Amino acid sequence: MEYFVQQLINGLTLGSIYGLIAIGYTMVYGIIGMINFAHGDIFMIGSFIALTMFLVLTSVLGFTFLPVVLLIVLIVSMLFTSAWGWTVERLAYRPLRGSFRLAPLITAIGMSILLQNFVRVTQGARVKPLPPQIQGGITLFEGNTETGAMVVQLSYMQLIIIGTTVVLMTIFSLIIARTSLGRAQRACEQDRRMAALLGVNVDRTISLTFLMGAALAAVAGVMFLLLYGVIDFYIGFLAGIKAFTAAVLGGIGSLPGAMLGGLLIGLIEVFWSGYFTVEYKDVAAFSILAIVLIFLPSGLLGRPEVEKV
Repeated sequence: MEYFVQQLINGLTLGSIYGLIAIGYTMVYGIIGMINFAHGDIFMIGSFIALTMFLVLTSVLGFTFLPVVLLIVLIVSMLFTSAWGWTVERLAYRPLRGSFRLAPLITAIGMSILLQNFVRVTQGARVKPLPPQIQGGITLFEGNTETGAMVVQLSYMQLIIIGTTVVLMTIFSLIIARTSLGRAQRACEQDRRMAALLGVNVDRTISLTFLMGAALAAVAGVMFLLLYGVIDFYIGFLAGIKAFTAAVLGGIGSLPGAMLGGLLIGLIEVFWSGYFTVEYKDVAAFSILAIVLIFLPSGLLGRPEVEKV
């Protein structure tokens, strides 16, 4: 029981990171119907920006008060990563918006490769470590297992990740449901041409959607860096594929579905690694995705797409 609860906490933590990245996929797909395969690399850039800011603030400027350092790192990472997201949309995707459907997809894959190699050349191919910044945790309960005593602990870092995810999910859901930007996004999702005729600035709405998705990816990048303490130029590809899988599993185009899919993928990976073998955790996650899509082609919370005649 103790081992199960600990793995449950670990799975929710990992799934929260996947969910934050998956929201960016589902927001972009919901509005322009395009899979932004470069989104995982935007997450990777956010983690590198966070690492750079940590080193500058602590080693160069001598900041030691951790809450202030974390706040500055988070804000700067969100700003710079959002700028990257806007630049990618403006240069790579907007010129191809009226083209055939495969053109933006191919461009997204090319942009992903470009961002990966840009970071590899500028930052090097070696892994970049960060010493643990947030240590300690809350002991929930203790018990005995076959291998000895076991302590179930919720670390402060895990608590921050889960809490931040819940807060951001609530904020973005309210933005989509109750603001003029959210109404514009929902209008563009239903019919971009009609939305433009009714006065919605479609280009601005799409750009802001990329900005929002990139900002969430930056938060996920900061959390990933603080949780694992090691990053490299390839983490964006792996996390991006997992987050895309989460978005499809939950129902691409649905924000709650993206978060639900992220949590499920995280739980599947962690439980499979804990109870079976770590080498096949990805196989388990993608197999569950295939099984779900056989019976629910639109995902767990997705809506069937209606073809207009």
